[in-house]
Amino acid sequence: MSKQQNRRMYLFLVVVAIEIMAANFAHPITPTLLKNLHMPDYMFGFVYAGMSFTNFLFSPMWATLGKRLGSKKTLLICCCGYGLGQFLFMVFKTPILIMIARMVSGFFVGGIFVSQLTYIIHKADYENRGKFLALNATIQTVFGAFGFMIGGFSGLISTEFTFMLQVVTLVASGILFYFILEEDKEIQTEKFSFSKEANPFRAFFNARKFMNVGFVVLFIVVFLTSLATTTYDQSLNYYLKDVFNFNSSYNGIMKAVVGLISLLANTTISLWIMRHTNVAKSFVVVCMIAALLLFGVYMSVDVIPFAFFNILFFGANAIYIPLIQDLCAKHADEAHSGEVMGFYNSMKSMGMVIGGVYAGAIYTIGPKLSFLSSSISFGLSACLIFILVIKRVLKFKS
Repeated sequence: MSKQQNRRMYLFLVVVAIEIMAANFAHPITPTLLKNLHMPDYMFGFVYAGMSFTNFLFSPMWATLGKRLGSKKTLLICCCGYGLGQFLFMVFKTPILIMIARMVSGFFVGGIFVSQLTYIIHKADYENRGKFLALNATIQTVFGAFGFMIGGFSGLISTEFTFMLQVVTLVASGILFYFILEEDKEIQTEKFSFSKEANPFRAFFNARKFMNVGFVVLFIVVFLTSLATTTYDQSLNYYLKDVFNFNSSYNGIMKAVVGLISLLANTTISLWIMRHTNVAKSFVVVCMIAALLLFGVYMSVDVIPFAFFNILFFGANAIYIPLIQDLCAKHADEAHSGEVMGFYNSMKSMGMVIGGVYAGAIYTIGPKLSFLSSSISFGLSACLIFILVIKRVLKFKS
């Protein structure tokens, strides 16, 4: 990569950091919002699942449309659309309307995440791709935590203030993406066809072009780890408010500490793993560690060990994300990289959909059962990738 391309890529990552912070402003105030509206306990999982469902359904569509529009236009449209969805979330007061608002947000969120990954794959050469994917994953985790902290403290002013701050920042991010990114759209000779390019079900059908045994197992693992993380995250956020009666600022502080730990873990351990080890084998170890730490969370009774195991888990959680992205990206050929990352985001979003519903449902049975089930999901993920390794399906080294 030239110095100019390298500099532009780092500017792109700066805007990614701004966007991901804004995307997390509303998370710490959502339990307070739902409590103030006298919603039942399961609603915290259901509204998250609503957003995740449209994210899952339309991610492959955005991957296809991104070829025609280019990443810069797609990110502009989707950041502004996400801002609209969050504005509706602020003003709507009934369960059905809130669910509609979250589904609007999810429709555009899929385009943001897919376009960010696709831009890295298109603009970073093969040698630097793993590095920038790791940096992107680090930014998603670390600045997402700082966004959570900002949202937690701004929520002490009012929930409306936090939502408006989020809307303005998301729109500003879309504008910055448009002016900073290089054009990466593909030349299209055919006229636009909704049935081929904007039909989400058609996009899923097109996955047959690149699908093989390795990808089937990888995408199952993407789903399982997303399911585990979502179930855990949504339950923890509500658990701190419901059981310990922490206000939104405590949630924010905890996420900020986690963000710093994740930054250290990703900039040291993740990069070392991708440069010096077999990524698939290392992924197995990381998932097993995550499973054990989540079991520690489940077994903890007092606040101090509960917080200790949670903080360690977030470090493991930060490490596994760039590893699974790297496995998917390097298992794909250049011609289908966009579709692969679109499908990756769909499987991740499916885990978010089911994880959100599952977290809300299982919480009513036992508040800590979600931590145990998340531990089991990470253990299964480790076993599946281990099978791929011993069957020599994933043989490459980073």
